[in-house]
Amino acid sequence: MKVEVKCAACIFHRGCLEIVEATNDLSIQFKTVSALTRLLVDQFNPDTVPAFLGTERDRLIKRLTGNPDPYAKRKQLSNRRALETLSLARKIVSDQSRTESRFRWACLSSIVGNIIEFDIPDHKFGFQDVEDSILRAEEDLVIDEIPKIFDAAKKAKRVLYLTDNAGEIAFDTLLIQEFKKLGGHVTVAVKGKPISNDATLEDAIFVGMREVTDNIITTGTDVVGLIPSECSDEFLASYNVADLVVAKGMGHAETLTELSLTSPHVLLMRTKCTPVANFFNVSRGKNVAKLMS
Repeated sequence: MKVEVKCAACIFHRGCLEIVEATNDLSIQFKTVSALTRLLVDQFNPDTVPAFLGTERDRLIKRLTGNPDPYAKRKQLSNRRALETLSLARKIVSDQSRTESRFRWACLSSIVGNIIEFDIPDHKFGFQDVEDSILRAEEDLVIDEIPKIFDAAKKAKRVLYLTDNAGEIAFDTLLIQEFKKLGGHVTVAVKGKPISNDATLEDAIFVGMREVTDNIITTGTDVVGLIPSECSDEFLASYNVADLVVAKGMGHAETLTELSLTSPHVLLMRTKCTPVANFFNVSRGKNVAKLMS
């Protein structure tokens, strides 16, 4: 997926807010904003992938501010608040009498978790919205390939699960449990280093991921979405043998659509911005469950 013109304003807007989050030093803030402006001048063009530019933006901010994890406090809050809401999603899943229905609602809960993201101009988010979003998850589902995903999951022996945001990762535990019940060996991959509010190993451990999955690894990098050339050998070993890859969020949507996929990939996300929604020909603020091959 390539950028739209509107992406420039979003990338700059999010960068400015992240800079303020990263440091209180006004001189460093101005220096970093100037560098961010030059980055956009140099690299923003019709062939740019939004996630690639977002990665370079966040790396620049971390380097110039000296803050390796500007969103650390927000991520911790996201994890705590998500765990408070998880009981509702867990009850809805467990109340389903059929295996396919449990899988479906675990998918929906995982997608709803994807609303936990900050500073996107078109995306207004409050933690109080999560419960309401769970209850209307079916209503907001505009691409529904969950039946196909369920069939693929039943056949998959090795599942690789690519997480997205902190907080959101708590809801992923429900879906991972359903994959396990279908007989799959599940490896969860988190980011190797902080990037935006993406989940790292610390977040996975905090929400109890070790108790529900077979293995947790990192991508070995801090890329938004997935860029295989930047990933570790350990990650690529799991990625290359996976029967099914589950990818959460818009960053994975932006990057996976640039790759030649050799195995089925499940994309679960909320369309939090207009360019991503336009790419999939749906409205903004909707749920997507798509099987890519």
